[in-house]
Amino acid sequence: MTPQLQQAIKLLQLSNLELAEYVEEQLEQNPFLERNDAPPDAPVERRGEKTPEDAPARTGDGAEGGGELNLGDSAEAREARDSLDADYEDIDPGASRSDAAAEDYGTNDWSSVRSGGGFDGDERAFDATLSKEISLADHLTEQLHMATRDATRLFIGSYLIDLIDEAGYLREPLDTIADRLGADLSEVENTHALITGFDPCGVGARHLKECLKLQLIEADRYDPAMQAFIDNIELLAKGDLKGLVKATQADEEDVRDMIAEVRALTPKPGYAYGGGTVQTVEPDVFVRQAPDGGWKVELNNDTLPRVLVNQHYYAEIANASSEEEDKVYVSEQFANANWLAKSLDQRARTILKVASEIVRQQDGFFAYGVKHLRPLNLKAVADAIEMHESTVSRVTSNKYLASPRGLFELKYFFTAAIGSSTGGEAHSAEAVRCRIRELIDAETKDTVLSDDKIVEILQGEGVDIARRTVAKYRETLNIPSSVQRRRALLQTAI
Repeated sequence: MTPQLQQAIKLLQLSNLELAEYVEEQLEQNPFLERNDAPPDAPVERRGEKTPEDAPARTGDGAEGGGELNLGDSAEAREARDSLDADYEDIDPGASRSDAAAEDYGTNDWSSVRSGGGFDGDERAFDATLSKEISLADHLTEQLHMATRDATRLFIGSYLIDLIDEAGYLREPLDTIADRLGADLSEVENTHALITGFDPCGVGARHLKECLKLQLIEADRYDPAMQAFIDNIELLAKGDLKGLVKATQADEEDVRDMIAEVRALTPKPGYAYGGGTVQTVEPDVFVRQAPDGGWKVELNNDTLPRVLVNQHYYAEIANASSEEEDKVYVSEQFANANWLAKSLDQRARTILKVASEIVRQQDGFFAYGVKHLRPLNLKAVADAIEMHESTVSRVTSNKYLASPRGLFELKYFFTAAIGSSTGGEAHSAEAVRCRIRELIDAETKDTVLSDDKIVEILQGEGVDIARRTVAKYRETLNIPSSVQRRRALLQTAI
């Protein structure tokens, strides 16, 4: 593997923040690289229609966003291009074929699915999502994957974790999150409850009272008096000891003990994993609803470093160099500058192609919510866009997609699959779980469904599933057996 190819692969797996830092280093080290501060060109046209005025604009010579080559046709430029050890096909074996089919890759859109409507379309509002240099999110994500294998909970849980701020709080209402994801509120609440049991204790709380409550429950100190104390915690801030005595119906000595206990708690548990700089997560691509009801995928130009290669300076230095060592250095630096610009361009192309295919495959989710996630794996995307699975894997890590439903890492959209009993399209595990919940939620005391009956119904709907799988999914949803459900319904009726 050539050094240039190693660099291209490295660039592909960097986040946009890491890429910006890397390009800054190269700008300092390479005399032939310049930052392009000029405003982007006019919006890209596609299929005879102009993109919206606010769409990311074309920033390259026939290429979107990744880098700008301004080399002309001089002999030095041709020689530099010929000296490169690798080409597009070395990075992406299918690039020459797939790119030819979509010369204008600045935007991609489909009209196959119409949106369910009712969602805020301002994707840039999600810029407020925070991440940490020393990641609390990574710590919570590891616990999430240990706590559940349920794909729906993993998806919702990953989204909730991304919304938890550096102090460890989840500031957004759960019903708002459920609406945005198109998920049942109960599923979001159950997933939130799972996360609040993670380390550090108190993480995921929506406010100070809940944070303290979680820590007191963990310490087995949340008795009725302490509950009343926490419910009136603002009296502590006011120094109103008599008010706390009255609220808790405890004597002054007990209240002073409770004060000491509460002051020993951690009001901002997330800070145990931080101290690093808080950075805004910028999406790499935007998914916007098209006028025809489909989806348009656009690169976020604000996160794409834009560089120029100064061929005139190269020609001047090359002609002035007499020593062989100097000539070799100049030639190598010029070739490296060209390769960096080319690699940035290819990185932008690859991210857009992968993101566009994910949106095409998961358009049901963007239109209707988490219940409509389709089964998807790396191979399916790689085959569709003629890339290697390892390339898709690199692209989907640390790359974010902003849509009306929220800000998601691209890897979120790869889900497990369940086969079709009719030989047709497979069903996602999330969708099957949601269907099981729907069937059980519709039960009455006279129509309680056994696992065997649920299997029969699902197979009638084209889902090839075994009884033990239904039982496993039912258990992961915390749904009792049919016997327990029937007993509960009978008691309710009485």
